[in-house]
Amino acid sequence: MSAESVHPLPSVRRLKRENLRDSVAHALRAAVISGEMEPGTVYSAPMLGAKFGVSATPVREAMLDLVKEGLVISLPNKGFRVTEMSDEDLDNVTKLRLLIEPPTVRDVVPLIPAADIPRLRELAEDIVVAAKAGNLIEYIEADRVFHVTLLAYSGNPRLVDVVSDLRSQTRLLGLTPLVKSGRLVQSAAEHHVLVDLVEARDAAGAEQLMLRHIGHVRGLWARKESAEETAQGR
Repeated sequence: MSAESVHPLPSVRRLKRENLRDSVAHALRAAVISGEMEPGTVYSAPMLGAKFGVSATPVREAMLDLVKEGLVISLPNKGFRVTEMSDEDLDNVTKLRLLIEPPTVRDVVPLIPAADIPRLRELAEDIVVAAKAGNLIEYIEADRVFHVTLLAYSGNPRLVDVVSDLRSQTRLLGLTPLVKSGRLVQSAAEHHVLVDLVEARDAAGAEQLMLRHIGHVRGLWARKESAEETAQGR
């Protein structure tokens, strides 16, 4: 499938938290994770810049960041090719996330100040808004911000960096069918439930929710075919 045949990527609209290069990198990373940028496909910086509504320079710089992360491969005089992840790779990523994220969320529940709950609700709502709009790139970025913010209460920046890297290695090719069926909004609402559990200081409940949430990564959200079958009631 040629790069020109994929769905146009939305413009980069969220520039308030980071500089342009970082914003473009986050959007590109989300596009890789969601499958908007397809594995094995070669993309040029000018073409991506046109789709994002920015010049080729910040796109090229951002793609070099993704090269360092192993998400794309640089092809001289051609562009960048999205790397492919095997099922075994994705299974291993998920196992590591299950080992780290649920117990960390359990541990941070009693540490989160009550004054921070409204901000967590805002971040959770950003995920719901993106899901309702069917914007997978903004959905994945909002999801990243929410979970990284939550894990940061552990006071362990190395742990947050490891999880951020693992999340980047994930592939969620089943999200598009979920958007079409409306089920992505239901999944997004889980983040509000997680905030409810934090506010109630239910550490065990928050841990169990995270276990289910990450389980979706290699189940309902991962495989395009199974998600389409679920959406069709098969």
